[in-house]
Amino acid sequence: MALKINSKEKNTVLILDYGSQVAKLLADCSRSCGVYSEVAPFNIAIEEIIARRPSGIIISGGPDSVYAKNAPTLNKKIFNLGIPILGVCYGHQLIAHLLGGRVSSGEKGEYGRRQLNILKEKNTPFSGLDKKIDVWMSHRDQVI
Repeated sequence: MALKINSKEKNTVLILDYGSQVAKLLADCSRSCGVYSEVAPFNIAIEEIIARRPSGIIISGGPDSVYAKNAPTLNKKIFNLGIPILGVCYGHQLIAHLLGGRVSSGEKGEYGRRQLNILKEKNTPFSGLDKKIDVWMSHRDQVI
């Protein structure tokens, strides 16, 4: 049974920083959309996350690979809090890895501007966005 966090009192997005160059930019973008956000270190205690009562969590990117020795990880109890979680770059790979997915190293790193093509937008976080969006990426690993 999932622990449900009552986030009606405070509409806050908690950003867990794994060393991303854009963790603070994620917070700024969230705030520009009218959603209060806080940046916290990736190793924040699960009890502290519960005490902050976030309405959502963003797990940032970072320079590590999920398979690297001493790679930063995440308390898997976070997935039982009953709140939405978005993983960006390393955060996305970490979520997949911890939940049984496969992450592998690409043939070469990819860096720069790319076009994101949204294939399904109804009832998703992409609702109301253009079907094609320019995005920036910097990564080597990929979720398979």
